[in-house]
Amino acid sequence: MAATDFRNVHAARVAGLILLIAAATIAGAWIFQAFGYAPCELCLKERFPYYAGVPVAAATFAFAVHQWRGLTRVGFVLVFLIFAFSAGFGVYHAGVEWRFWPGPTACTGSTMVKATSAQDFLHQLQTFKVVRCDAVAIRILGLSLAGWNAVISAVLALLAVFGLRRA
Repeated sequence: MAATDFRNVHAARVAGLILLIAAATIAGAWIFQAFGYAPCELCLKERFPYYAGVPVAAATFAFAVHQWRGLTRVGFVLVFLIFAFSAGFGVYHAGVEWRFWPGPTACTGSTMVKATSAQDFLHQLQTFKVVRCDAVAIRILGLSLAGWNAVISAVLALLAVFGLRRA
């Protein structure tokens, strides 16, 4: 086996690992939601990089398996950019939860609009439900799910750099 072929095997393994971790992470978010942990507005937005990253990681894996070096490198660059952004967004959300900085007004602070009548107030009570972005639903080993997203996304971005070096 030539050295180039050996590097592509490593690139395919790295891309496959990224795909596995990213898919498991988004599946985990869905499982937590199914068990009653309602996502806030920022949690839902944190999922977008995974919705883009999983297919890009799958394509990168396919490119590496077929030994298409140029496309494999482009895939790893895209995976890096997606998950580096995701890590930054996870840090932002975790910072909102720790109250290091303010979050979006739609899901932090006071969310009720002052009712002008008793009927308006009753209507608000029946229809108004906001999951707060600055309230942590669950902590695992001291980190919220937003904190774990930041850590996992940073690992995925670093794996993409490693894969790029192998491609």
